[in-house]
Amino acid sequence: MTEMGFGRRDFLKGAVVGGAAAATATPAIVPQDAQAQQPAPAAPPPATYAFLNLEEAAFVEAMVDHMVPADELSPKGTDIGINIYIDRTLAGAWGNGDRLYMQGPWKKGAPSQGYQLPLTPAQFYRAGITATNAHCRKTYNKRFDQLTEAQREEVLQGLAAGRVNFDGGLPAREFWTMAYQTVIEGMFADPIHGGNRNKAGWRLIGFPGAIAVHRENIEKFKNKPFPNDPVSIADMS
Repeated sequence: MTEMGFGRRDFLKGAVVGGAAAATATPAIVPQDAQAQQPAPAAPPPATYAFLNLEEAAFVEAMVDHMVPADELSPKGTDIGINIYIDRTLAGAWGNGDRLYMQGPWKKGAPSQGYQLPLTPAQFYRAGITATNAHCRKTYNKRFDQLTEAQREEVLQGLAAGRVNFDGGLPAREFWTMAYQTVIEGMFADPIHGGNRNKAGWRLIGFPGAIAVHRENIEKFKNKPFPNDPVSIADMS
């Protein structure tokens, strides 16, 4: 990745600051040979989608594999199941806007006011994928999933920095914010939701998982690797 780090480990550092690891104040640190200590991941099952169509699925798969590439610390995004998490989230209550006020009026709000569009998150995500692919066709004569790694990087950084504008007035920066957030969630949410397969995200940051009582380990393992495998909701059922 380049300076802004969308697709390399700088992305993960940013997620940790505001994500699961920070929220639990987990002291564990992943050792340098963490990948060698992990069990060999099972081959991911073929992807089946509840919401995404073929072109949208290709976009999401390309995006998550670019943002979370395979390296010595973790598998790539699709092998972790981030694409599955995003699809399930868009197909579910959040994607359908079940907890959003959807009666208007619809005016552009201040950044502090959050989401202010007459679209459910799923509708907005779908429109954002379509608009991004339209931008890619206009700029490169290809869809996003057909671009080179350098071109994908240019598109994602353009979205993040507000340099890309969508035709029709759809807010590109807001789409990037939503897409980025769902990738973070798919990396670090409990595996029961489809992402974080084999707890790869948790192992990466030394997160112990859904442990009811962890406070006794905070001092004991401060600045040391946490030796136990992370525990998921399914492990406790």
